[in-house]
Amino acid sequence: MTGGSSGGSGGAVAGGLVPIALGSDTNGSIRVPSSFCGLFGLKPTYGRLSRAGTFPFVASLDHVGPLARTTLDLALAYDAVQGHDPGDPVCADRPVEEVVPLVERGTSGLRIAVAGGYFKRGASPEALAAVARVAKALDVTSEIEIPEAGRARAAAFVITTAEGAALHLDRLRTRARDFEPTIRDRLISGALVPGSLVVKAQKFRRWYREQVLALFEDVDAILAPATPFAAPRIGQQTMLLDGQEVPLRPNIGIFTQPISFIGLPVVAVPVPLAPLPVGVQIIAAPWREDIALRIAHALEKSKAVEAPRPAE
Repeated sequence: MTGGSSGGSGGAVAGGLVPIALGSDTNGSIRVPSSFCGLFGLKPTYGRLSRAGTFPFVASLDHVGPLARTTLDLALAYDAVQGHDPGDPVCADRPVEEVVPLVERGTSGLRIAVAGGYFKRGASPEALAAVARVAKALDVTSEIEIPEAGRARAAAFVITTAEGAALHLDRLRTRARDFEPTIRDRLISGALVPGSLVVKAQKFRRWYREQVLALFEDVDAILAPATPFAAPRIGQQTMLLDGQEVPLRPNIGIFTQPISFIGLPVVAVPVPLAPLPVGVQIIAAPWREDIALRIAHALEKSKAVEAPRPAE
């Protein structure tokens, strides 16, 4: 399995068909394909890159960003698509802030911590090993707790299902058979979510953002697993999470949803473990894509992370 809704982009880059591809990330669909396919992926700050011309899913969560085989290619692609675009109503009116000149600056002086608690529960041994390898390469020993990350994921689910259902409601009424059955059922269930729950989720979102942003007063970046395991087999329907068998697809994003929920920039880096790579998230404060990319580049230079070569 190559990942979520950007699995095609991930598969194309990982297979050597193209050097760079764009992906869309609502709850993890840049970072999950990066993890499963062994690639570098950048989910920028919400509103940083224009989404004009893409098909929406959840307007308050959708991001666009690149996937590539090296950090430098990721930075080049990011710089190429920066810039305000009135075609996207949430695209930030900020000047272009090029990151290519900054990626070689290294990690000296950066305060980095590993996310504990929620981000360790449910992770497979290989996902934890990937984080440990990255932390060791960066000489990171401190741990930080992202408060109420589990509730953030639940709130992200509520907003996602309600907004996604609202977007597709007319099509569900007139062309229901055109939808893949599992997705159709999820959208129909989203149309039945009470509005009061959506309001509560949005209120919690505001509180959670304030709590997480306060963490960046003490750290510059946070490390966390990108996925709970390496790529599962095509057709696999369930996964083990905290010792319980749960549906696979809705739970792949358990570590990505609490981050995209509040629009933080993340670089996913591929850790080359046997037999399959698995990704680690480098999470930074809003508008600090440069910091995440500096850390990713330093890891790449140290060979702690790298994209596997495509099959000949």
